[in-house]
Amino acid sequence: MSQIPSVLFVCLGNICRSPLAEGALRAEAARLNLDIEVDSAGTGNWHAGEPPDWRAIAVARRNGVDISGLRARQVRPADFRHFTHVIALDHDNLANLRKLAPADATAELSLLLDHVQGRAGQGVTDPWFGDEAGFDVTWAEVTAAARGLVERFRPYDRS
Repeated sequence: MSQIPSVLFVCLGNICRSPLAEGALRAEAARLNLDIEVDSAGTGNWHAGEPPDWRAIAVARRNGVDISGLRARQVRPADFRHFTHVIALDHDNLANLRKLAPADATAELSLLLDHVQGRAGQGVTDPWFGDEAGFDVTWAEVTAAARGLVERFRPYDRS
């Protein structure tokens, strides 16, 4: 790999699942001292500029990760060239990303749980309409995927 791995996580509004995935991968990369660029975005723009949902902030905080400073943004065409990996949190967002990707896109597209053994092809649980317990399930899923991603990227670490 000629460049530092860079990952953009994408869900619908960028206030629940994708910021949790961003926080989980940042924490896992820091724990292993890996150089990975991480960001998140939404396919929709209605939450642009807003912090993550308070329940997402709370579950991340309970697990030692602070995502309160993150702000939602919408996916941009340049993201498909800037990031080495654009990772959707579910099938609908993956389909939307395929439609949004410009002709000169270089990013590898995948589902987040494709990076968890035995979970390929599955979407991350969307906790938005549930209670706080749903965010614990989502945190477990994004954390497992973060571990899978750092294992994939570790051979390319240049530190």
